[in-house]
Amino acid sequence: MDNQPKHFSIVSNIAFLSLLLASVVYLCIRSSSSSLINPPFSFQKHDAQCPSKNPSTTTTTTSNVAPDELLATLDKASIGNKTVIIAVINKAYADQEVKADTTMLDLFIESFWQGEDTRHLLDHLVLVAVDQTAYDRCQFLRLNCYRLETDGVDFGGEKLYMSQDFIKMMWTRTWFLLEVLKRGYSFIFTDTDVLWLRNPFSRLSKNETEDLQISTDNFFGDPWNEKHPINTGFYHIRSNNKTIALFDRWYTMKDNATGQKEQDVLFDLIRGGIIGQLGLRVRFLDTLYFSGFCQDSKDFGAVTTVHANCCRSIVAKVKDLKAVLQDWKQFKKTTAQKTTAGLAAYGFQWSRHWGCKKSWKS
Repeated sequence: MDNQPKHFSIVSNIAFLSLLLASVVYLCIRSSSSSLINPPFSFQKHDAQCPSKNPSTTTTTTSNVAPDELLATLDKASIGNKTVIIAVINKAYADQEVKADTTMLDLFIESFWQGEDTRHLLDHLVLVAVDQTAYDRCQFLRLNCYRLETDGVDFGGEKLYMSQDFIKMMWTRTWFLLEVLKRGYSFIFTDTDVLWLRNPFSRLSKNETEDLQISTDNFFGDPWNEKHPINTGFYHIRSNNKTIALFDRWYTMKDNATGQKEQDVLFDLIRGGIIGQLGLRVRFLDTLYFSGFCQDSKDFGAVTTVHANCCRSIVAKVKDLKAVLQDWKQFKKTTAQKTTAGLAAYGFQWSRHWGCKKSWKS
C-alpha cells in the first residue's frame, strides 16, 4: 500500500479538492439564502468569508440595533389613544438638600396620591431626566423614565428664573417635545411645580378639532382670546401637521431670541398671528380650573391643578406648594363631613404664597 502509483495519488488529491470546493460553495449559498429570512439587524457571525459578487464589498458583522428608546417609553406610558403625560426633571427638583424634608418631585408625585381620580395617571406619566441623578431617582420611584442626553451641558443644578442656563433648559425641553409630536404622540406637558388635585382630562375639551389647550397666568373670560398671558408649564397638545409646524417654527426662533425664554417667544408668535396662519384652534384655559400663584382659583370644588408660577426659586416653590397640599387635605377632610362639596368649598381660601412673594426680593 505504500507503493501506490503516482497517478492514483494525483487523482485522489483532485477529487478531495473538488469535494472541498463544492462544500465551500454550498455553505456560501446556504448562508446567503438564510440571511433573507433572518429579521433585519439580527446578529450574524461569519467564521469564514465567502467570495463576494461585488469585489468592492467587504463582509461586516452586524449586531442587535436597539429600537427607538423614546418611542418604546411613550408606547409603554400611552393611555391608549397615543396620549401621554410628560414632565421634565433635573437634580435640583429630584434630590433633597441637607436641610430639606422633601423635594419638588416628591410634592408633585404626592399630589397624584392626594388628588381625586389621579393616582392611575402615574402609569401614563413619563419623567424626562436631564441628568443622571434625576434619572436614578425616577427609576427608584419605579416610574416611566427617559434619560435625555444634553451633549455635555450640565442641567443638574437649580436654574434660577430667566438665568442663561434656565433659558437653555427651556429650549432643550421645547426641542424634545417637538420630537414627541413627530412620533405621533399627543400629550399633556406639566411642570413638576404643578400639583394635580383632580384629573385634568375631565376638564379639558374632548373636541379633537382643538389642537392646543394651554394654561394662562391670568384669565380674561374668553377662552379664544389670543391676548392671554400664556404659561407653558401646563398644556395639552394633539400631534398633527399643524402642531408640528408650530413647534418647528417656535424652536427655530431660539437663536434670534436673546434674553427671551421660550414662553415669551411663543407668546410673540401667537400675538403675531401664527394661530391663523397655521389654521390652529387654541383654547386658553380658565384659572378657575387650571390655577396658579399668579391668579388663584376661587373655587376649591372646581380647581384641577395649581401651578407655582410667579415664583423665582425652588425653596420658595416647595414651601408654598406644601401649604397648598395642606389646604387641599383640609378641604377633603371637611368635604367628607358635608353632604355636598359645594357647601364645603364655600369660604375656603388658599394660604398666602409668602415664600414666592419674598423670592423676588432676594
